[in-house]
Amino acid sequence: MSTPTVTTGPLRRVPVQGRSVARVQRMLDACAELVDEVGYEGLTTTLLAERAEVAIGSVYQFFPDKRAIVQALAMRNMDAYLQGLSDRFGRETFTHWWDGVDAAIDIFIQMHRTVPGFRTLHFGDVVDVHLLDVERDNNAVIAERLAELLVDQFQLIDRERLRFSLEISVEAADALIKLAFRRDQSGDEAVLTEAKALIREYLHRHVTA
Repeated sequence: MSTPTVTTGPLRRVPVQGRSVARVQRMLDACAELVDEVGYEGLTTTLLAERAEVAIGSVYQFFPDKRAIVQALAMRNMDAYLQGLSDRFGRETFTHWWDGVDAAIDIFIQMHRTVPGFRTLHFGDVVDVHLLDVERDNNAVIAERLAELLVDQFQLIDRERLRFSLEISVEAADALIKLAFRRDQSGDEAVLTEAKALIREYLHRHVTA
């Protein structure tokens, strides 16, 4: 997976020079570590500056508050997730489009296991269900981007029913994967297996209906 770029949405000032970009990335890395350790409520800009080894003024140079920092991290997570899925679509051949959804679930699970902060933050629901987009739920944003990838990869008809079914699938998978990681720090395999089977069956019925 390629290194995700800095997402500029919540930034007060867009970093241009290499050192500034690296400094912002350090802040986001520090934020990821801290939300796992102390949660969103325990996160402060002072703690973040200390962990990132930057002056507190540098934090406020780029971000107005801790919410904006977490929003930038959530957007970076989304970019990394979609890039990972796009990479997998590029190197594998899937028999059916719901196999692509299965791959999307696999990448989501892998990020829970390997990406600092992701298990706590996901795509920002711990802060605001509209953290990625002011008008739509975070999971709805992910479902729409997934629909775009599937339509492009499998030449599907981009219809309203497809997007609705994917939104239901993303919500169900998200809830069950959270359950799996509450039951077991590494993800309860029995729950994860059932989650994938449930989503596959739901999508299969949608396609054949």
